[in-house]
Parts: sequence; structure tokens; C-alpha cells
Amino acid sequence: MLRCMLRAKIHRATVTDSNIAYEGSLTIDEALLTAAEIKPYEQVMISNLNNGERFETYVIPGKKNSGIICLNGPTARKGTVGDVIIIFSYGYYPEEDIRDFSPLIIKLDEKNRMVK
Repeated sequence: MLRCMLRAKIHRATVTDSNIAYEGSLTIDEALLTAAEIKPYEQVMISNLNNGERFETYVIPGKKNSGIICLNGPTARKGTVGDVIIIFSYGYYPEEDIRDFSPLIIKLDEKNRMVK
């Protein structure tokens, strides 16, 4: 049996931009994608702490070390600049691989810089 587990999380990212004219997705600083081991075009779930919205989309890389978190296309309707979101990436794992499993958690400050 495979279980769907939280693989990685970018915790408390602040939305820095919104672009309704873009065709869709979520732009994330490339350094944050690398740290969270999230690949470009990977599906993610987003939870908006400010308004309770939860939605799925895919990610595209933004300028490295820019701190960009941009809601694009229809996702721009799910939040506004300044909102705090959590970005979840899930994976399917066989039962024997989850005994000592723990997800990769990336915590951010208010400027979308990684904190320890």
C-alpha cells in the first residue's frame, strides 16, 4: 500500500506579488524551491492563513534569493499581497519507507528568508 505523506512544506511564506494576467501557477524564489526540493511544475497545495482559502496549482521558479512568492492567473483571486501562506508538497510512499519518515520543513521570516 502507498500512503500520501507530506513530503515538504514552505511555512509562512508572504505573498509578494499577484498577476491575474499570467496563465496560472505560483512563482516561488528558486532558492526556496531548491531548499524544499520542489521541482518546477510540481503540483502543490496552498493554504492561505489570512482568508482560509486552500487551492492546488503548480510552481514555477522565480529569481533566486529574491523572496518572490507570486500568485498567478486564477490563483491571484485566492489571496492578496501581504497574505501569509503555507505551501505543501505531497508524495506517495510504501509503508516500509515511512517508519522513520519526516517531511522537509522550510520556515520563513516576513521577508521570505529561511530561518533556522
